[in-house]
Amino acid sequence: MGLWSWFARRRKPATGAGRPAVAAAIKPKEQEPLAPDQVADLKAAWAELAEAAKGSAVTGFHACSRGGKPWQEDPAAVRSVAALLRRVDAEDAVTEGPTAK
Repeated sequence: MGLWSWFARRRKPATGAGRPAVAAAIKPKEQEPLAPDQVADLKAAWAELAEAAKGSAVTGFHACSRGGKPWQEDPAAVRSVAALLRRVDAEDAVTEGPTAK
């Protein structure tokens, strides 16, 4: 059995006439404008994230949204990313430890 035949067997079967093709496209929900206190909370969360990112080697953020709301607009999600950065930096500091001479 050659490599080509192995790939050919692993290919997904084509959608037959008896089975409808399903396209699961999740559309984002309509966003309501944020209240002033929510905007302030979001700005504070982004300030925490910026502070956490200063001491790390992070150059950018990319994450997937869940529940139809972008993570960038959810203070809890932004704070979670900041906590992750702090935890990873702390673990790196413990792992590296003092250098031996």
